[in-house]
Amino acid sequence: MADIKIDLYSDTATQPTQAMRAFMCRAEVGDEQKGEDPSVNALQAMVADMLGKEAALFLPSGTMCNQISYAVHCRAGNLILLDRTAHPLISEAGGAAVLARATLYPIDGANGMFTPEQMAEVMLPATRYRPPFRLVCVEQTTNMPGGRIWPIEQIRAVCDTARENGALTHMDGARLLNASVATGIAPKVYADSFDTLWIDLSKGLGAPVGAVLAGSSDFILKAWQWKQRIGGAMRQAGIIAAAGIYALNHHVERMAEDHAHAKRLAEGIAGAPGIGIDVESVETNMVRFDVSESGISAQAFGDQLLAESGVRVSVIGPSLIRLIPHIGISTADVDEAAQAICRLAEKVRREMEV
Repeated sequence: MADIKIDLYSDTATQPTQAMRAFMCRAEVGDEQKGEDPSVNALQAMVADMLGKEAALFLPSGTMCNQISYAVHCRAGNLILLDRTAHPLISEAGGAAVLARATLYPIDGANGMFTPEQMAEVMLPATRYRPPFRLVCVEQTTNMPGGRIWPIEQIRAVCDTARENGALTHMDGARLLNASVATGIAPKVYADSFDTLWIDLSKGLGAPVGAVLAGSSDFILKAWQWKQRIGGAMRQAGIIAAAGIYALNHHVERMAEDHAHAKRLAEGIAGAPGIGIDVESVETNMVRFDVSESGISAQAFGDQLLAESGVRVSVIGPSLIRLIPHIGISTADVDEAAQAICRLAEKVRREMEV
C-alpha cells in the first residue's frame, strides 16, 4: 500500500493532539457502570447542558447511539423514516432490523434533506396491513450528500409533521457542531425539536473515540440497559471521556478552520479538466467532486492519486469522490492536495487524448 501523506478520507482520521493526550493522562477515573467515573459524569453533564436535555450517556460510537435509540423508541415492526443516504441505512449493517426489529423507510430527499410534504405522502395511518411510523430521523449535517446543513426552519417543520403523525424524533448529530459553527445557531436550538440526539467526539472534535447520546432521564435509563445489553458498558472510561471534555472546551470553534480549508480545496480544484464540482455547495468540512468527464472511474482516480501523491480520498460512488479536511490538515496540506488533484486530472486528460 502506498504511503499516506495527506489523509482526506474522513475527519475520523484525526489524531489526538499532544495537549489532549496530556489531559487524558491526568483524567480522574472510576467505574462508569456504577456511575463513579468523574470524567464520564462530567462529559455527560456537559453534553446534556449543551443540547438542553435532561440527561446524556457516553457511548463508544455514534452507530451505537443510533441503534440504542431505535431499540428504546421502537417496537417490532415499527417504521423509522429517514433519508435514503442516511448513515443508519447505508453504514450500520442493518442494525435497526436486528436490534430494534424495526424497518428503515427511506425518503429521497434533496441533499439528504426531506420535506414535510414528502413525509405527508408516506406517513399514512397504520392499518392491519401497514405498520406505524414510530420515529423520524434527521442527519445533521448530511454525510453522503457532502456536509450540507439542515435549515432550522425545515427541521422544525419536519419535527412538527412527525409529531402530528404520532412519531417521535431523533437526530443523528454526528456533525451537529459543524452546523452550529457554520451558522452560529447554538446546538441547543437545533436540539430543541428532537426527543433524542447525539454528537460524535471522534470526527471534527479530534477525540480518538466516543459519542454522547442525550434525551430525557427516562430515555437515558432505558438506553443504559441497552448499553449494558450490547456490550457498550465500560469501566474506567474516564481516560477516553476526558478527550471529549478537552475537545468540547478547545476544539469546537476551530472547526471553522476545517470549513475554510474545504472551501479553499474546492476552489483549488474547480476548473481542472474532467472534474465537476459545485463550490457553492461546500457548506462545512466536506468537498465532493465528480470525475465522470475525465474518462476514468472514481476508484481509479483515487488509487492513482494515492500512489502518485500520497493523498488519500474517499470514493463514494462510481464517479464521486469526497474529501474532508480536519484538525490534522494544514493550509499547506490543502494546497498540496489541490495541486495533486489538478496535476492528475491534467495527466488523465493527456492520456485520453493520445
